[in-house]
Amino acid sequence: MTEWIALETPMGKLSMVTFASPDEIRRFGFDRQFSEHRGFRSLYTRRTSLIRRATEEDANVVLAVTDKENIIGFGVLACPEPDQRWARLEPKVMMEVKAIEVARDWRRMGVGNVIVKGMLSHPKVEEKIIYFVGFTWTWDLEWTRMTASKYRKMMIRLFQPFQFNECKTNEPNICLDADNLFMCRTGKNISDRLLDDFKWLSFGVYHP
Repeated sequence: MTEWIALETPMGKLSMVTFASPDEIRRFGFDRQFSEHRGFRSLYTRRTSLIRRATEEDANVVLAVTDKENIIGFGVLACPEPDQRWARLEPKVMMEVKAIEVARDWRRMGVGNVIVKGMLSHPKVEEKIIYFVGFTWTWDLEWTRMTASKYRKMMIRLFQPFQFNECKTNEPNICLDADNLFMCRTGKNISDRLLDDFKWLSFGVYHP
């Protein structure tokens, strides 16, 4: 576990935990705002989902924790599922930002920015192609009072400072909605060959 004081907020001081272990996650409370709301359902509504992710090889579960040891924000960086297109590239090259969420009361305080930074503290980040898929159905449009298009722009602003760029793909689930978002960060040590393979993979014509 790596832990540091992330930031001071009007709601109090937060600590950031990276590479949280299952035992550490069990020790913390899990904010009740990670639940099902009208028009929006948190991706992870139970602490057990984070615990399960923390057991995966190479995964980085990042937590934003209050001084009362309550989880109010989380991010999950892990390898793609074996049946996903992105798992077909060389082993351990592709990693996905599987979740990033902040409890409603703690939003707009810079917590999400620090969570992204924590996920990218992975020691092999420059040897990875890290991607993020934003599906409109996972966005809290009601609480933010944003259109899907505006929410999409907000997510781009969150990830762009960390060298994520929009990428094109014909992956069917992403193409279902024009406002869905696909962003990637290519590590500095990714070879030109791997980069070319990834581009072919993005359009489903890569055959290892």
